Order: sequence, then structure tokens, then C-alpha cells
Amino acid sequence: MVTRQVPKPSELLELMKFKKPEFNAKKRRLAAALTINDLRTIAKRRTPKAAFDYTDGSAEDEISLDRARQAFLDVEFSPSILRGLPDTVDTSTEIFGGPSALPFAIAPTGFTRLMHTEGEIAGASAAAAAGIPFTLSTLGTTSIESVKEANPNGRNWFQLYVMREREISYDLTKRAAKAGFDTLFFTVDTPVAGARLRDKRNGFSIPPQLTAGTIVNAIPRPWWWWDFLTTPKLEFASLSSTGGTVGELLNAAMDPTISFDDLAVVRDLFPGKIVIKGVQNIADAKKLVDLGVDGIVLSNHGGRQLDRAPVPFHLLPEVVREVGKDTEIAIDTGIMSGADIVASIALGAKFTLVGRAYLYGLMAGGREGVDRMIFILRDQIERTMKLLGVATIEELAPQHVTQLQRLVPRAKP
Repeated sequence: MVTRQVPKPSELLELMKFKKPEFNAKKRRLAAALTINDLRTIAKRRTPKAAFDYTDGSAEDEISLDRARQAFLDVEFSPSILRGLPDTVDTSTEIFGGPSALPFAIAPTGFTRLMHTEGEIAGASAAAAAGIPFTLSTLGTTSIESVKEANPNGRNWFQLYVMREREISYDLTKRAAKAGFDTLFFTVDTPVAGARLRDKRNGFSIPPQLTAGTIVNAIPRPWWWWDFLTTPKLEFASLSSTGGTVGELLNAAMDPTISFDDLAVVRDLFPGKIVIKGVQNIADAKKLVDLGVDGIVLSNHGGRQLDRAPVPFHLLPEVVREVGKDTEIAIDTGIMSGADIVASIALGAKFTLVGRAYLYGLMAGGREGVDRMIFILRDQIERTMKLLGVATIEELAPQHVTQLQRLVPRAKP
């Protein structure tokens, strides 16, 4: 039989320890975000449909992106036990000739101030505070020089598109070098723009156009439109031409005649590290290594170019086997958690890039949202490392990860 007693007032007071209320709405909603998907949910609620879909969507039927994310879901970890770990694991690493406090950088993103008026400045300053690199896109909405001002002592990288007017690309390369950017990503997977159907259906354009649909969509999001209408004009900081749909702008800027000759020219212009972004097969990886590039990024552009493209995470082990001893390999596309990053490093990637995760944080809360994104990924990386029984990034190895098979290619005739 249970014996009961009436609790004393002092005992009740011990249980009634309420948290101090947070009256700052931004801090409150960001504190409630525990995963990147939580940030995505907040971003979707706070951002007009066209801008959100530009970030969230990919090309054609979005199969490439779906497969990339599924590849990370199809990971099984194998932990080691009783390793006598320190209280704090070491997440730092070296990449492309310099340090990073975490095994990821902020990826290059276009039209960034459309997502939130703070744009690349928020990303660069958050990266500086976290000790990780920040990458500015050719299609960025903040200039090379302004990013350097926001991140004067940190590592800045520049992502280059080789455009029809080659002198524009060459000038950007020189400006990045002059500003002290230490790494240049030579992008090779955009001879033309991918068919981003969400953008077409939304009539997404730069600058945004006010239509009946956008006005209706803006009603519950007045803060976004207030920021858009009362801050400096949205434009490509590095390019002169604006106006038209995203696909039209990209097709006007990109050039399918890009070749290895263009790579040679850019290498002569840029004194820092040259990394090729958009590698999608082993043969190309081998050729680039033979040419002496400083690194490659396995990427299908976040699924935004060729739909049904190879999944970078699937390619990773074989590319590492073939060229991993000769160059540094990074990976992007589909990364939504610190566990995804840990799995990539374990299978041989030296580094990772996060794009959508960064933009979800930016849309959710500007600079503070990007800080929250970095905090979430750092926390997940540290916890996953401890649970795997490793104390440093260097200890992660293929033995810790099994890629469960879902898509198994047929033998070629």
C-alpha cells in the first residue's frame, strides 16, 4: 500500500523554478531551433515563397537533391568503446593551406540578400566569429571588398563562374586576390542554368517583382518587405546586369565553351589555392590532379543543375581511393546535420561546405540565425564524435561508417 503525505510549501517551491521569460522574439524562436530542419521551418514561415523556394528547391524533379539527402540517411555508424575520451573533442582541421575550427565552411550562395537583408555580411561575420571560412559567390549581393571588411582577419574564399565576357571573370579573380582571399573555387558544373522549376512557377526574378501573387504572399510577412524596401537596392555586387528570371540571368552570364584553357588562365591570375568545384566523376578528378590543382569539391551544385546527377556522398569513397593521397577533397550537397559532416570526413573528405543550412539560418534570424546554424552543427559534430569514440577529426575513418545500399547500379554492357 502506498503511503502518502501532503508536500510542504518549501518542497513545492523547490519544484517551482520557472525559467526567466525571453521577451525578444528572435532570440526565443532561434533558441527553440534544435536542428537545421527547425531553422528551415522558421525560414519558410518568415520568408516569401519565391525567395524560400529559390533556396529550398533544386532542378527539374529535384531527384538529385532527394537522393543526396537520402544518401546521408542511409548511413550506419560503428562506434568504438572505452577510448578514454577528453571532456572536449578537437573539431579543428587544416584545409587548403589554412586552419578551420570546424570541418565545414559556408558555401557560396547567390542572391543572398534576397533571403535576408543582412546577406553575405551576416555569413562572413558569423564565419569569422566561429573560425571557419566564408565563401563569396560570383552571384553574391555583397562586394568582395565589403566581405573582406566584415571578415578582415578570417579566411575568405571566392567562387568563380567563367562568364561569356571573360574579362569580367578575370577582373573578379584579380579583385579577390587583391583583397586577400586565399582560395578560389573554379566552378565547372554550370555551362548553362539548370531548370529550376519552382523559380519559373513563382516568377522568381531579380529584383523581385510585385504581382498579385507576391502581394498576397507578403501579407503575413511584412517585415521581409519592409527590409527589402528600406535597405540598399538588391543587385549583383560583382556584375552589372540585373533584371530577368534567374535562369535568364545565369544563361546570359555562363558560357558552355569553358575549358581547361580557361582554368590555366585563372591559375596564372590567382596566387592562392585553386580548387575545382563541381567534379562528378573519377576520370575528371584524376585529370585535375594530374594538372596539379590544390583541391576538388565533389558537388552537383546542390542538385540545382543536372537532375539525376551523381550523388557526391556516393562518389566519395572511390574518388578518395583514386586521388585522395594526391589532393584535398571536399564535398557538398544534401548536408543537413553534423552527423552528415562526420560521415563525410570519416569516408575521406577533408572538408565540407554547407549552403542551404546557412541560408535557412539566415532567413530564420539574420546574423543570429547563422550563428545558431553554426552552433547546431558544432554541437552535433562534437556529440557524434564522442559517441563514435574519437577525440579528433583525424581519428575519423571508414571503419566508423557503413553506406547502406539503396541505389545499386546495374553492370554496364
